[in-house]
Amino acid sequence: SGGATAAALCLFTPEDLKADRVTEEVSLDPLMNRTGNVWHVFIEGELHDMLYGYRFDGTFAPHCGHYLDISNVVVDPYAKAVISRGEYGVPARGNNCWPQMAGMIPLPYSTFDWEGDLPLRYPQKDLVIYEMHLRGFTKHDSSNVEHPGTFIGAVSKLDYLKELGVNCIELMPCHEFNELEYSTSSSKMNFWGYSTINFFSPMTRYTSGGIKNCGRDAINEFKTFVREAHKRGIEVILDVVFNHTAEGNENGPILSFRGVDNTTYYMLAPKGEFYNYSGCGNTFNCNHPVVRQFIVDCLRYWVMEMHVDGFRFDLASIMTRGSSLWDPVNVYGAPIEGDMITTGTPLVTPPLIDMISNDPILGGVKLIAEAWDAGGLYQVGQFPHWNVWSEWNGKYRDIVRQFIKGTDGFAGGFAECLCGSPHLYQVSCGNTWKWVE
Repeated sequence: SGGATAAALCLFTPEDLKADRVTEEVSLDPLMNRTGNVWHVFIEGELHDMLYGYRFDGTFAPHCGHYLDISNVVVDPYAKAVISRGEYGVPARGNNCWPQMAGMIPLPYSTFDWEGDLPLRYPQKDLVIYEMHLRGFTKHDSSNVEHPGTFIGAVSKLDYLKELGVNCIELMPCHEFNELEYSTSSSKMNFWGYSTINFFSPMTRYTSGGIKNCGRDAINEFKTFVREAHKRGIEVILDVVFNHTAEGNENGPILSFRGVDNTTYYMLAPKGEFYNYSGCGNTFNCNHPVVRQFIVDCLRYWVMEMHVDGFRFDLASIMTRGSSLWDPVNVYGAPIEGDMITTGTPLVTPPLIDMISNDPILGGVKLIAEAWDAGGLYQVGQFPHWNVWSEWNGKYRDIVRQFIKGTDGFAGGFAECLCGSPHLYQVSCGNTWKWVE
């Protein structure tokens, strides 16, 4: 938190969290507990059943992009599980749809048994991908599973998917989000989950354990799903939404990133307005040095700790845009002659995509870009790929849809699609990009 003048670590018991009451608060000394812009503290004691959050004090001036407010306890962006409401679709005490949230204090050891699980590493050309909404897949009574709408419920259906010939599941968003985020203004729920609160935490209300054991049961249930899928020869890819968060625009809640360092994590205009290339109120500031390191850390966690096999990046073109307060010296280490890059400018060599592509862990997993965004940037066939990225071929989808429903004039385009869209992916030297259709 670069702008904070003071910070405090707030500890909760689960009971005190429900009562919106801090159990213990530890003030951080700016001289002893701050290195650069990183605030840190070492706590000794029995913390197994404790939760945590942070307070940050400083300037609260939305017109300048600052939202530091000591009265808010915000979620650590690096929290490995987020605890709030326990039951899907049910508000907290007092009909509160946004109760206080807190992170799980991680243990220095893991009790989960992976049973020798290793990545399957199928060639992309051999994948048969089943796009799954985790809750929707088994929630209906007809699924006949013991825990409908959960990861453990979906495990019961893995043999069925294997019989279909599926060898890869692409999970629609399973990071922590709030399905009740619209309930104050609408009776509708956020069913799909493209509104992330925390990128490290699995959605606790997608698990049979929920918030039990401070979220550790939820983490283990996700791991069980991946392990059992791998046993059946099925890879698991996550749909990740690093283009915006649930905090919305200037009228949205202060949950985590905004209350930690708003000017770092979001693309902002000079008067504090939020750029909206996502169409959802804000835009994650992906190519800022701090943010891109955060994203890489997060992806590595899901590969190394949770054993996922790859990622599908929602509105991935946002990850190629120049960050707020673009500074080529900070990004590349030297000035660029004739540099005219402004916030949101598409970059030929985006630092984040470069970092992911050349990372020793991430360069070996599936990386699939939805190569467009809501700001009009459309990069199908042109996404910077470093020979490791694939694309969702949106033109294939659109042309096939038109042909199947009988629209005149699409027979030639359909033929090109069946040939692998060479007009998009074949280059003059005869090489072909990887793609997903």
